Amino acid sequence: MKGLLRAAAAVACVSLLLAAACASPKKYRFPPAVVPKPGSVETGIASWYGPGYDGKRTSSGERFDQDELTAAHASWVFGTRVKVTLLSTGKSVVVRINDRFPNHKGRMIDLSREAARRIGLIGPGTGKVRLEVL
Repeated sequence: MKGLLRAAAAVACVSLLLAAACASPKKYRFPPAVVPKPGSVETGIASWYGPGYDGKRTSSGERFDQDELTAAHASWVFGTRVKVTLLSTGKSVVVRINDRFPNHKGRMIDLSREAARRIGLIGPGTGKVRLEVL
């Protein structure tokens, strides 16, 4: 009888674990969009994205083109123009915010492939940047 109870308990535990693993993850909720003050400056980490997203819809509704000068930000309003300077190279590029991304791992902005290429971010993948709202 004890063996049967243990087996039933084991099946119940495995069933619960499988059910939890199959549950859909909570959807990330972006903070409300904000209009950043022109001239404001922030420093933080940038990353880039491109090949897997090219041609797909951005959060703004337009199609993502990895060869355009665009970027994703967690909260800045779509259309915001930002001068991004990679501190390690001193190179800058002006991008337009047209997408969202969760600012996980401390990253502030996610650049299109072309924007990353112009400032030298492709190789390292991430880098410390200065963002200036235009």
